[in-house]
Amino acid sequence: MVTTRFRTVASTALAVSVLLITASMALSQSQTASTSNPRTVASGQKMKIKGVVVRRDADTFIIQDANGVDTTVRLNDRTSVKSNGGFLRGGTNYAQTNILRGLNLEVEGRGGSSGELLAEKVRFSDTDMRVARSVESRAAPLEERASTTETKLSQVEENAQRLSGQLDELAAVANTAKGGAKAAQDTADAAVAGVNETNERISALDDYVPQTTTAVNFKVNSFKLSDDAKAKLDELATRALNTKGYVIEVSGYTDSTGGLQKNRVLSQNRADAVIRYLVENHQIPLRRVVTPYGYGKTNPVADNTTREGREQNRRVEIKLLVNKGLTQPAPSIKTTSGAE
Repeated sequence: MVTTRFRTVASTALAVSVLLITASMALSQSQTASTSNPRTVASGQKMKIKGVVVRRDADTFIIQDANGVDTTVRLNDRTSVKSNGGFLRGGTNYAQTNILRGLNLEVEGRGGSSGELLAEKVRFSDTDMRVARSVESRAAPLEERASTTETKLSQVEENAQRLSGQLDELAAVANTAKGGAKAAQDTADAAVAGVNETNERISALDDYVPQTTTAVNFKVNSFKLSDDAKAKLDELATRALNTKGYVIEVSGYTDSTGGLQKNRVLSQNRADAVIRYLVENHQIPLRRVVTPYGYGKTNPVADNTTREGREQNRRVEIKLLVNKGLTQPAPSIKTTSGAE
């Protein structure tokens, strides 16, 4: 009877293993993307391409034109990134970090030695930029969670296989003596509890919780970081780089003075300045950063009718978010031995 009970538990553990392996394979396949129709640009060849950004890396991105042809574009210090200007206007300069997946743009440049296009000019509309930012702010955290989930599923798969082997060994011990059977039963119960705890951790991998929130302030009509602001960002970056499964959310704000459009641009510039500092001075990966957004004069934290209140409202809020599933303790399996 004891042997039959242990075989039932072992079969349950093996079934869990199969389900976890299947989920891991499906997740991996959904994340795999390949370039089906790449373009090779001859060295020195001048070219202008219109299309949508389908992939973004540190110094390169892939643009897909209307015919479905993909071209790798490389950025450098001389690349001009601007929005399209109207009559007698030159457009707005943007940091290269604003080139996001989903952005509809035009690239002009010459072919490089590796078949990519060395970008000289990148142009897009402000409307397309807002759309791309909205898409990226939702896609980046989801991809991060998917990557973390895939890693965790692989670990759970290995644990489930080890549990299956342990349960078989415990069943053999249970056949030798009554005391051994009780000890094996206790260990089997602990193993099932460990699997349940692991399932709970997997369910929590979709949740992010704030670990640290800080704010840096700016002078009137300025987006220059002060020494105090840099010190706060240094502290946050150090904590982030020592944390697993994190993302950084950046939100820029202004006080109530000035026009609506001016405040939106100023708040966005403040948010971009924070991101640039974290990336350039602390090598925070762009994939860890939720697209910065400028909220203008909305969401004040103090009274805008006082000087002190306006000083507090000229700010950028930075939140360090951590994956909830990774902050929970890992399940453990305790074995018990003894005889009666």
